[in-house]
Amino acid sequence: MWFFARDPVRDFPFELSPELPKGGPPGPWVLHRGRKKATGSPVSIFVYDVKPGVEEQTQVAKAAFKRLKTLRHPNILAYIDGLETDKCLHIVTEAVTPLGAYLKARAEAGDLKELELSWGLHQIVKALSFLVNDCSLIHNNVCMAAVFVDRAGEWKLGGLDYMYSAQGNGGGPPRKGIPELEQYDPPELADASGRAVREKWSADMWRLGCLIWEVFNGPLPRAAALRNPGKIPKSLVPHYCELVGANPKVRPNPARFLQNCRAPDGFMNNRFVEINLFLEEIQIKEPAEKQKFFQELSKSLDSFPEDFCRHKVLPQLLTAFEFGNAGAVVLTPLFKVGKFLGAEEYQQKIIPVVVKMFSSTDRAMRIRLLQQMEQFIQYLDEPTVNTQIFPHVVHGFLDTNPAIREQTVKSMLLLAPKLNETNLNVELMKHFARLQAKDEQGPIRCNTTVCLGKIGSYLSASTRHRVLASAFSRATKDPFAPSRVAGVLGFAATHNLYSMNDCAHKILPVLCSLTVDPERSVRDQAFKAIRSFLSKLESVSEDPTQLAEAEKDVHAASSPGMGGAAASWAGWAVTGVSSLTSKLIRAHPTAAPAETNVPQRPVSEGLPAPAPTPVAATPTTSGHWETQEESKDAEEDSTAADRWDDEDWGSLETSNPGHKSQESDWSSWEAEDAWEQGWQEPSPPEPPPEGTRLASEYNWGGPEPSDKGDPFAALSVHREAGAQPRRDSWGDDNWEGLEAESRQAKAELARKKREERRREMEAKRAEKKTAKGPMKLGTRKLD
Repeated sequence: MWFFARDPVRDFPFELSPELPKGGPPGPWVLHRGRKKATGSPVSIFVYDVKPGVEEQTQVAKAAFKRLKTLRHPNILAYIDGLETDKCLHIVTEAVTPLGAYLKARAEAGDLKELELSWGLHQIVKALSFLVNDCSLIHNNVCMAAVFVDRAGEWKLGGLDYMYSAQGNGGGPPRKGIPELEQYDPPELADASGRAVREKWSADMWRLGCLIWEVFNGPLPRAAALRNPGKIPKSLVPHYCELVGANPKVRPNPARFLQNCRAPDGFMNNRFVEINLFLEEIQIKEPAEKQKFFQELSKSLDSFPEDFCRHKVLPQLLTAFEFGNAGAVVLTPLFKVGKFLGAEEYQQKIIPVVVKMFSSTDRAMRIRLLQQMEQFIQYLDEPTVNTQIFPHVVHGFLDTNPAIREQTVKSMLLLAPKLNETNLNVELMKHFARLQAKDEQGPIRCNTTVCLGKIGSYLSASTRHRVLASAFSRATKDPFAPSRVAGVLGFAATHNLYSMNDCAHKILPVLCSLTVDPERSVRDQAFKAIRSFLSKLESVSEDPTQLAEAEKDVHAASSPGMGGAAASWAGWAVTGVSSLTSKLIRAHPTAAPAETNVPQRPVSEGLPAPAPTPVAATPTTSGHWETQEESKDAEEDSTAADRWDDEDWGSLETSNPGHKSQESDWSSWEAEDAWEQGWQEPSPPEPPPEGTRLASEYNWGGPEPSDKGDPFAALSVHREAGAQPRRDSWGDDNWEGLEAESRQAKAELARKKREERRREMEAKRAEKKTAKGPMKLGTRKLD
C-alpha cells in the first residue's frame, strides 16, 4: 500500500497572486497579494523561503512569525493565518500596501492631504506606546518599510523581525545585517562604552523621527539630513526636534509625544483626528453623544479621503443604525458616503438598510428618507419599489403631519416610473383624488395637481382619459389660487394627451371660466392656455391631415419621455411650494391652519357644494377683481369636473406648498395682440329726410282721431322738448343702475331656482315615504 504525503502549500486555504506591490519590506520577506480561496476576499501574504546557510536569519523570521501571531492591536498589522514548513514561512494578514508605495500613488494623484498624514502618524505613535508602555517591548525597526496601509487608509505597524524585550529577557537586540535598516539606528548605539543614559523608548523615538522626515521629504539619504526639517509642517517641527535630539534622555515617551501634538494648535489637533478617535470609542459613547456626532459628521465628509469614508465611516454608520438605534441622524452622512460606492456595492450595503428604514414608524426617519430619495432612487429596482417601498410610503398620504403628506406627494415624482400598473393607476390615484379634494392644506392640494401633471405620461391611456381632465378641472375650482394656476399649467403640460374633442368640449370651457378669476396670475395663465389650445384647434381645422399627428399620444400606452417636458413647470411648483409649506407649518404647527378670507369659487347650481376648506393665506394681487357672490347658471356643463369624484376612492384620511409664478415652456403661449382694435363707438343717427312724418302722425286704420290725441305724438313732443344737441349719448346713460338691476334680477332668478329645487326634493321625499306604506306596529324604521 502506497501513502502519498500531502502538500501543505497546495492545501493552504489562501492563493498567492503573482503581482507584487512595489515598495515591499527590505530583508528576506517578500510581500504578495492574495485571496482566500473560499470567499475570494483579498489578503496580503508575507513569504519567507528557508535557505541553507542562513540559520540566524531563519530564526529572526520565525520570531517575527510568532510575535505577529500573538500581538493584537488596532494599529499593528492584523494576523489572519500562517503556514510554517521546512521550506517556507507564510504569514497571511489583512490586505495592505507598503507606506512608501501608498504615499507615492496618493501624491501623483494629488489627493494626499496633511490631515491624512496627521492621523497616520498618530496611529504609529499609538502602536509604539502600546509596545513600550503596555508590553515592555522595543520594536527596533521603525522605518518607512515597516509601515503598511489598509484599504481604509489606516496605518499599521509591521516589521516585527528585530523586536526584543525591554526588560532584558531573551538577550539583547538581534543583529540586523541589512545596511538599509542600520541607518535608522540612533547615534548612542555607536557608543561602545555604553555610558549614555537613555530610556527604554529612546531608540524607537529616534527612529520615529526618521519616519516623520521620510513621510514629508522622501527616502532618508543619510542621518545628517535629519538636521534640516525640510517640508515638515511648522506645528510639528518643535516635537520632531525633540525626537532627533542628540541627548536620548530628553526624547519623550510615545504617550507624551501624542499629548504634546494634540495640544491646541498642535499638528494632530484637527477634526479628522477627533472623528477617528470618536469612531474608535463609539461603542462606549452615550446616545446623546452619538446623536450629536452623526449630526455634525456630514459637514466634514467632503474634506476626508474617499477610501476612509467608504471603508471606515460607512461600516460604523451601518453598525450604528443596525445595533445602536441611531435613528434618522445617520441618513444624511450615509447617503453622502454612498456617493463614493459603485452600483453593485451600493446594492449590497445601502439598499438593504434603506428598505428596512422605510418600515420604521419614526416620523423623522420617514421624512428624511422622502427628502433624500433622489440620492438612492436609481439603485432601487421595480420589484423592490412595488413590494417593499411603496406599501410603506403610501401611509404618508394619511399622516396627520402636513410635512410628511407633502413630502410623500413629492416623492411620487421619483417613484412613479418604477410603479406597476395597479400601484400607479389605482392605488396612487385614490390617494391623489382624496388629497386634491379634501386635504385641508391648500399648498398640498396644489402639489398634488403638480405631481399629477408630471406623472401623467406614465399613466395608462384609460386612466389618463378618466383622470387628467377631471382632476385639473377640479383644481381650477380650488379656493387656493396657486392650485388654480397649477390646474391651468397641468392642462398645458399634458396638452398632447387630449383629443381635439376633449380640448373643445372639456378643457376650453373650464379655462374660459378662469378669465374672470379674482387673481390676476390665474387669469394670465388661463389666457395663455386658451390661446394655445385655440391655436392647436385652428391648425387642425385648417389642415385636417394633422389630426393624427396631434392625437398620436392620446391612446399611447405610456410616454415616459413626456416627464421631462413637464419638468419645466413642475419643477418650480414643487420647489417653490415646499419652501412656503415649511413656512406655513412653522407658523401654524397644528394640522389645520386658521381660515382666511380667500374668495370662494362660484359653484354650479344643482351640484353638491364642497365643504368650506381652510387654506393658507395668499397675498392679493393688484389686479384683484371684485368677487361675484351670485351663483352661476344651473345649466353649466360640469361633467368633466365631477367625474374625478364619482369614482369610489375608498375611505382614506389625508400638507403644504406655496406658489411661484412661472410661464410654461409651451411655445405657443405667447400673447397675441388681438385685442388692440377694441369695440368701435356707434356713430350718431342721421337726421330723417325733409318732409318725413313721425309715426305718431299716421292714422293706423283705426277710428276717427279722438280728442285724447295720439300717445306716440305725446312721446314725440316730450322727446323734442327734452332733447339737447349732442354727438353721442352712450356715455351719459346711467349704466350703473342697469347693472345693479341686472344683478338683482340674476340673484332673484337664482333664488327662485333654488326654491324650486327645494320643493322638488321635498316632493320626491314625500313620494318615497308614500310608496313605502304605513309602518307596522312594533317596528322601528332605520334611516
